Order: sequence, then structure tokens, then C-alpha cells
Amino acid sequence: MTEAEETAPKDDARHAEKMAKKKAARDKIMATKTDEKGLIVVHTGKGKGKSTAAFGMIFRHIAHGMPSAVVQFIKGGMSTGERDLILARFSDLCEFHTMGEGFTWETQDRARDVAAAQAAWAKAKELIASGEKSMVLLDEINIAIRYDYIDIHEVVEFLKSEKPHMTHVVLTGRNAHEELIEIADLVTEMELVKHPFRSGIKAQKGVEY
Repeated sequence: MTEAEETAPKDDARHAEKMAKKKAARDKIMATKTDEKGLIVVHTGKGKGKSTAAFGMIFRHIAHGMPSAVVQFIKGGMSTGERDLILARFSDLCEFHTMGEGFTWETQDRARDVAAAQAAWAKAKELIASGEKSMVLLDEINIAIRYDYIDIHEVVEFLKSEKPHMTHVVLTGRNAHEELIEIADLVTEMELVKHPFRSGIKAQKGVEY
């Protein structure tokens, strides 16, 4: 018998004992986590994946048969995989509202951008306040707030005072306002390490949209 074969049972026993202790500690922590509430979730940062992660949560809702809604604040009418799939297959579970007309450098019309953002915010408030949707995704709202198309104080006050207790609200986009981060329950910052765009590779179907 080799030395490795001789020590293997002892190593296995030590590993089992270590994992048992970890499980006991984990179970003790989990036993204290009993509350449920609708979360304010913020996905921000310069890295790719903010909307992608948020749509993952929407599809998780759909998979559980839970009603949800999406309001897109900036993105215009171009076809995207998420929107096309939801409209074609899951419109009974998820309302989808594309309210933007593209990024501000595309419209080059601030008054139009403000009007579109305000209309999107009005729709968002309606969907959230109704309490009929378990989750509402406000896609790229952080950009609308950053450009002062929407008043951050109004957004924060609405979420604090009028969001139903069990409604989840997910807000995406770069440069999330500090007041929004302050009231959020979950904040994730996507960090940019590498991006193919910097190497001359354009946005591709099935990856970016």
C-alpha cells in the first residue's frame, strides 16, 4: 500500500469532520433568516452584464409562474433576444414596455429624451404601485437619473413610501445614484476587466442583444 493510500482514509475523515462543522454553522445562520420582503435591487458599474443579470431574474420569475414587468428607459425599438422571447412566449406572465428611443447621442433631442423618460417612469410607478407584479425591472433607469431626466428624490421617495411590501424592483444602468444605493437591499457593481469592443469587435446577436 502506498503512502497516499494509507493517508487517504484519514484525509477523508478530516474532510468530513470539517464539512460537518461548516454545515452546522451554516444551518445555525440560516435558521435566523426568516423574513421575506420585496427587494430593491441595483445592478450598476462599467462592466457588461447589468441588464443580462436582471433579465435572468425576470426569467426566473417566469419559470415560477410569477407575474412580472419590464420597463426599458433608454433602449429603443431594436430587436433583442429577451424582448422577442418574452413577447412571443411569455406575455401572459411578463408585461414588456420599451419606452426609450435610444441613447441620448442618438436622438440628440433632450426634450424628447426627457419626455420619454418621464413616460417610462409614469408606467413604472403604475406597475409597481398596483401590487399585481411580483417583480418590476426598470432597465437603464440609472442613466435617465444621471442625466436628470427623472428626479432622483422622487424615485427614492416613491420606492420608500409607495412600493408594496412584497414587490421586488430591479434598477439597472451605470453610475447608480448614491441615494438609490443607500435605500437598496442588494447592490451589485459589474467591474470591467476586458471587453471585446475595445478590440474592434462589435455587439453580437446572442451575446449583447
